[in-house]
Amino acid sequence: WDDLQSRNERLPIAVGLIDHGFVFLDGSLAVITESELYPQQTRTVNKRDQKISTENLVRDLSEIRKDDPIVHIQHGIGRYKELVMLDMGEGDTEFLTIEYAEGDLLYVPVSQLEMISRYSGGPPETAPVHRLGSEKWDKAKKKAAKKIRDTAAELLNIYAQRASKKGLSRRLDATGYATFCEDFPFTVTRDQNQAIEDTIDDLKSDKPMDRLICGDVGFGKTEVALRAAYVAIADNAQVAVLVPTTLLAEQHFQTFSDRFASLPVQVRELSRFRSKKEVTETIEGLKTGKVDIVIGTHKLLSKEIQFNNLGLIIVDEEHRFGVRHKEALKALRAETDILTLTATPIPRTLAMSMEGLRDFSVITTPPEKRLSIKTFVMTYSQGMIKEAVLRELKRGGQIYYLHNEVDTIERELEKLTEMLPEASIRVAHGQMHERDLEYVMRDFYQGRFNILLCTTIIETGIDIPTANTIIINRAEKFGLAQLHQLRGRVGRSHHQAYAYLMTTDGVKLKGPAKKRLEAIQLMEDLGSGFFLAMHDLEIRGAGEVLGDSQSGDLQEIGFQLYVEMLDRAVQSLKSGKEPNIDIQIPRGTEVVLHTPTLLPDEYCPDVHERLIIYKRLANTSDNMQIEKIEEELIDRFGLLPEESKALLASHHLRIIGKKLGISKIDSAPHKTKLAFHAEPLFDPMEIIELVQMRNNIRFSGPSKIICEHDNLELTEERVKYLMEILNKIIPNKEN
Repeated sequence: WDDLQSRNERLPIAVGLIDHGFVFLDGSLAVITESELYPQQTRTVNKRDQKISTENLVRDLSEIRKDDPIVHIQHGIGRYKELVMLDMGEGDTEFLTIEYAEGDLLYVPVSQLEMISRYSGGPPETAPVHRLGSEKWDKAKKKAAKKIRDTAAELLNIYAQRASKKGLSRRLDATGYATFCEDFPFTVTRDQNQAIEDTIDDLKSDKPMDRLICGDVGFGKTEVALRAAYVAIADNAQVAVLVPTTLLAEQHFQTFSDRFASLPVQVRELSRFRSKKEVTETIEGLKTGKVDIVIGTHKLLSKEIQFNNLGLIIVDEEHRFGVRHKEALKALRAETDILTLTATPIPRTLAMSMEGLRDFSVITTPPEKRLSIKTFVMTYSQGMIKEAVLRELKRGGQIYYLHNEVDTIERELEKLTEMLPEASIRVAHGQMHERDLEYVMRDFYQGRFNILLCTTIIETGIDIPTANTIIINRAEKFGLAQLHQLRGRVGRSHHQAYAYLMTTDGVKLKGPAKKRLEAIQLMEDLGSGFFLAMHDLEIRGAGEVLGDSQSGDLQEIGFQLYVEMLDRAVQSLKSGKEPNIDIQIPRGTEVVLHTPTLLPDEYCPDVHERLIIYKRLANTSDNMQIEKIEEELIDRFGLLPEESKALLASHHLRIIGKKLGISKIDSAPHKTKLAFHAEPLFDPMEIIELVQMRNNIRFSGPSKIICEHDNLELTEERVKYLMEILNKIIPNKEN
């Protein structure tokens, strides 16, 4: 690029890759690149970085809007207002504005965004608003911290018990396993492959496995379970698959029977759909060892079921079992390998803080050829319903019609029957007799009728690949997470799926209901719900791992801070220290370069985009991450202006300063000051030697040094000088 600019030509031409498309400002031309049309082709952003950026979606303030709740670690929960430009005497700097109770405003410089996290402890409308300077926030943190200490101790106790027990390491028959894997008709996704490798490694180790596979519906968790089952059976162990409903047992039975059809493996189902004779044979077969895989509901946990050599338990959607059954599972955990599958999103941040306490694998990549669900929001229209249903029937598909009022569901059935005489319609709702409901769902699964008129009872249900249209009546009455889950009932195959969210005719939508429907329409991306549409489910996921008693504290202090405090408590206890519940504010390094450090408006015009980049920079913990962001900025917006170079340099200095325990770096053209925390993270002799060697460096009090120097007007000169000084303090450490 420099070479191109230096050429004295009127129209220089360069050949290069364009990774991201763009639109001319006058709208006359839009360029769409190959990498955007075919994302599986090479891109400069590597897969590892993509994974990190999705993990941090919530943390990066992505999707934050005016008046959304936001947490400042020192001042508590307020409402985000805007990014503003202020001149504090050193040129323009951007500040994030937070409004607290009684209209008080707090201006947070973008360099300190590590103090800020998005609030996700419950619905935004119910998030508390604290008063600046009040004690309420400190009390909430202290109360949560006490409970967190107990939680951390309990988690470590479980970990210690698991670590002390020896499991049975499984031998892997590599040839047979490879043949079994070849029968899988789809390409394994990156996340899925990682989950499979983690699970197989667990089975081969001599510690009892307790792994949770977590992923959006239809993202391939069952294949992980199938491969784990193969490894156990090939090593002469029995496998039990535990599911919450009879219908799911039926579905898993079909899947396992199909995959093991070519092998001498006995797969049996224990459910109400089986005759008494079949049930007796299965129980006997488990006792003698003739049955290799058994699939059933909580009946599998009863005392009458005895196994010959149980080696692996696969649990689907554990949170849907009762307390008694969970306790029975806990007892089994000590003795056998357990693999749990869940579609409830358990955030990676939580998984990381509990690393080693429970093993997690998260699958976030959709299967190849899976299309996103086309979503339409509209007022109730019989014409549209008819068109949507007939289109689906013409391609041999099935339809969910969701009407969530049991009192009027029969009237809705009459309306639909009159409107669609060519369709066969049945009803399913929670007030039906359980057995009748199961038979209706089973008939729908087997394609015996076209339209299932139902309530939200289908929210978590069986996988029906031929059902690819869902019509939701009175959609304004549902929450965002619920809409996402209901929509997830369709689109389980390679066919294009459609979701019609119909609002009540004549009702003008206001506020939250309107926002929810707009959001669900925008979030068509596969897996998007996993990160954004599910803050309430995120909390449910946290409860699933930590116990429901924690949800109150999550609401008081917000999810992000809760997880960070739990992580700190776990690490302290692991190293044998008592958790210090008073240390709440991270020991960061403030960097002042006496020059504007920002992304100028004309360089990156979108305020929202700037906020996300500022937050990503504030979250960086090594220089490589900053370099990746620099590459991305140049790729997207062009060469960096001086203010942005200074911004990145300040973050490089912040990272080194934090590693050394420096509280503030202040570098002006003639003088540089370094202030240290009470307990710096380096040998103090290094500083003493530096002061003795250089006449221009002196102490100013016990925890500060001042460096006088020649006129260093250019920011890059000051940064270079600072790097040299800091390297003298840590000659043997990595920067």
